[in-house]
Amino acid sequence: MSDRTFNTLFLLISVDGKISTGVVDSRDTDKDYKRIRGIKEGVHQYYEIERQTDPFSLNTGKVMAKIGVNSDDSPIKCPKVNFIIVDSSHLTTKGVQNLCDNLAHLYLVTTSPDHPAFDLQAENLTVLRYEDRVDFPDLFQKLRKEYGAERVTIQSGGTLNAVLIREKLIDQLSVVVAPALVGGKDTASLVDGEGLINESDLGLIKALKLKEANVLEDSYLHLVYDVINETEVD
Repeated sequence: MSDRTFNTLFLLISVDGKISTGVVDSRDTDKDYKRIRGIKEGVHQYYEIERQTDPFSLNTGKVMAKIGVNSDDSPIKCPKVNFIIVDSSHLTTKGVQNLCDNLAHLYLVTTSPDHPAFDLQAENLTVLRYEDRVDFPDLFQKLRKEYGAERVTIQSGGTLNAVLIREKLIDQLSVVVAPALVGGKDTASLVDGEGLINESDLGLIKALKLKEANVLEDSYLHLVYDVINETEVD
């Protein structure tokens, strides 16, 4: 048995692999897909599947700030879910408080000694600090051994997704594919990060084994893959 959590990367993507509808914060699939004919009709299925994911969910402070948790009208109301939020500078004191008020537990992961989470006193807040960079293998071991998390659903952005995939920390990929072509070379994709250059970099590519393929309504798909983390290159 692994000494870390079992991690599933779960996201809504377009057919061309985009997880956003543009390159600025005002462009967002949660908001924009609901307005576009041919896409809006079936997007509810993603949220229905999302409600069935793990009770531990990992995301970033950047995403939380983008959807408005720092405001007076925070959209997060998940009293039975534990959030693991990786953040250095995007969440405000109000944002952290909003999360604590609407979650079972908030695990705030940061490299900042001055993060506003340190100033709050909440029984359902745990702050995990790393010095220079977040040690994700250590984090997922701690979450399992010390906090009882066996499975984590990850819904972070393309840059962090790349880090986790390169470090062999994603075990399963679950994507809902919207019938959309977004485009834009700088628009966030399922996996971003630095591009591969050398032949030796091929070892960083992860093969996938299809586990489920479900045709949903209104031209949507739900695809589930096992990630083969040990890459073999001939």
